[in-house]
Amino acid sequence: MSGLLKIVVFCLTFAVLASAQGADSVNLLIMIEDADKNSIPRNSQINKRVHASISQQLNQVADVYDETSLTLGNLKQSRKYRTDAELIDIARSITRPPIDLVVVLNTYASVTTNQYAKNARARVAAKILNPKSGQLLDNFEVQSPRTWSIPYACNKQSCILEEIGDEAKVLGDELGLVLAEKLNWLINGDTPVQKTTDDTLIVNDYYLEFDGFSPQDMANIEEYLLLFSGYISHRPTQQRHTRTTLLYRSTSGTAKLSRNILKLLEELTMRATINFYDNNFNVKRITFRGENPNRDIAEGW
Repeated sequence: MSGLLKIVVFCLTFAVLASAQGADSVNLLIMIEDADKNSIPRNSQINKRVHASISQQLNQVADVYDETSLTLGNLKQSRKYRTDAELIDIARSITRPPIDLVVVLNTYASVTTNQYAKNARARVAAKILNPKSGQLLDNFEVQSPRTWSIPYACNKQSCILEEIGDEAKVLGDELGLVLAEKLNWLINGDTPVQKTTDDTLIVNDYYLEFDGFSPQDMANIEEYLLLFSGYISHRPTQQRHTRTTLLYRSTSGTAKLSRNILKLLEELTMRATINFYDNNFNVKRITFRGENPNRDIAEGW
């Protein structure tokens, strides 16, 4: 069988595998950024109500995890005034389960008092990030009518928190619905039903490091990388005689990409170990004494 025909058969095999395998779930973390001193601190009951409202909406689209539960025992809890950089670093540090997307929330509220009335206003902003690549995927914000009146006698902090919290919860419900629609599009495109593969519209950047593979090996491997479903582009970030690192851009999830790499090695009769962490795949060649590692792609077919 010619090398070209074998690649065609290989491509069809991947199409069958794609429909037979289950979908990757999207693991989502909702985090509150309060580095801006004008924003409401993350431990405020206002933010807790906003967080709960949005979590309820997004849980219909993705697997939403609780930050405290995942970081308890490893990271310092109840920190305030956290920046984007800290939030992304925390999301990247979580590996069980790995976090695919982060929704970052900012909540703002203010109360103004004059001689006869007390008015409040609130705003909640959110952005969707890919923590592995740092890519901004989308953003949106909702706000209350220009102002709304609260009881003039509402002077205690508990009263103000309750009044603003009620409005903030409504804003959280509204924002959650919008974010759910945006996430559904990113994950499923315009298909309203559950997908049968783990390809999404979310673009993932992977670093594929091939250790112990010759330039001829890499030429053969790259022919197959182009065939993987979800493929967008790739380019080398490091090339040495027996080590090549590729920046591989794809809409496939990690589980599917891992399966495809295993199938690729099987098709090329190459033995290797595969290690995965964060968004990095390390593929290390295993050779045996007397074995010729530079096998031609069409040899024996």
